[in-house]
Amino acid sequence: MQYTSMRFIAIASLVGSIWSGESAAANTDARTFKLDDVIELALNRNPTLAAAEGAVEQSQGQRVAAGAYLNPSIIGAAGPGAIRDPSTGTRIIERTITVEQPLEWLGKRRARQRAADARVAGALAGMEETKVMVTAEVKEAFFHLLFAQQDAQLARENLKTVEDLVKVVSARVSTREAARFELIKATVELQKSKKDLARADNALLVARGKLNTVTGKALGESFVIQGEFETVRSGLELRVLTDQALDRHPALRRQQRVVEQAEFTIEQERASRMPNVAVFGTYHRETGDESMTAGLSVPLPLWYRRQGEIGSAMGIHRQAQAERDRLQQELEQTITQYFQEMQTAQAQMQVFEQGLLHQAQEALDIAQFSFRRGATSLLEVIDAQRVNRQTLLEYAQARADHSIALARLERAVGGLT
Repeated sequence: MQYTSMRFIAIASLVGSIWSGESAAANTDARTFKLDDVIELALNRNPTLAAAEGAVEQSQGQRVAAGAYLNPSIIGAAGPGAIRDPSTGTRIIERTITVEQPLEWLGKRRARQRAADARVAGALAGMEETKVMVTAEVKEAFFHLLFAQQDAQLARENLKTVEDLVKVVSARVSTREAARFELIKATVELQKSKKDLARADNALLVARGKLNTVTGKALGESFVIQGEFETVRSGLELRVLTDQALDRHPALRRQQRVVEQAEFTIEQERASRMPNVAVFGTYHRETGDESMTAGLSVPLPLWYRRQGEIGSAMGIHRQAQAERDRLQQELEQTITQYFQEMQTAQAQMQVFEQGLLHQAQEALDIAQFSFRRGATSLLEVIDAQRVNRQTLLEYAQARADHSIALARLERAVGGLT
């Protein structure tokens, strides 16, 4: 039974790669990309990652600003002056120079730096999250394109089979071995096959455009993909995957850093109730007088002690905590959903591989053989052909659904090992 299943997988994979080979033969200038190649291009060219890198650079700049010391200020004034007593007649350039240095409380600066560090860590986790999302998006688009290629190839093969069938019926009608109505039915089926091929080709173009978009148009207008659907992975357990996501998913780590940043912001606002002081020194020279003084400037927080800023920071902290809890619950639900989708697709694949594919092909072979010998009607052949194509298409859809569910599960978990 295992050998039979592997044989069906190999046959389906071969059918899926026929279209790629035909496309490459038709366009020798087209580049061929495997899944890893497309992922690498997307990680280098996708604008979402560029935005994440910009967020990291922004947070790093804010960390530099958070660690900066307050700058001093210098105030100078000068002008001519004279003693009005005519007996002296002294005249000089009078001048005053004041140097002031603000001093920030250490607790305020330390809290601001820790908040900036948390912001940088959150931006780095956000960049990891973006990479996971882009990778999963590429895989989804890649597998959608693989299925679209198989759909188009099956539609093309079905059209060829129906065309051959029309030729046989036409020859029988011309020799009066079959009624003309048989040719009409065959012609109608031919038109349906052409319509199916047009639909499949249109879906193929859309899938190609989607994959090219997620790579930032790096694939170009003419490209060919080569690859297989994902094989069944053994050993995946829902509880283990959920624990893994809650422990290391970059989205949760990013949100945890947001919570920490909000905590340090509260600490900074509370420390800011103690205002900054400033020390200053002044040199003053005027006619008949010269002096040097030093002093200390201390704002008095009598009427307002940053109650509004502290309350706002506490509200932001509660929002960050609530968002972290919401994200955790959403991840648990998403993992369960995609895990069930993966198992459902696996069960469908087993149904096809354990006999349905073979039965559909065998029924078609018998119907075609009997039709050539006049033992069955054209309608039976058309029905067998339609059932066989639908079976192959549904099997390809099940394999695509399984691969896409795995890609989405990988995104929800934060990476499958």
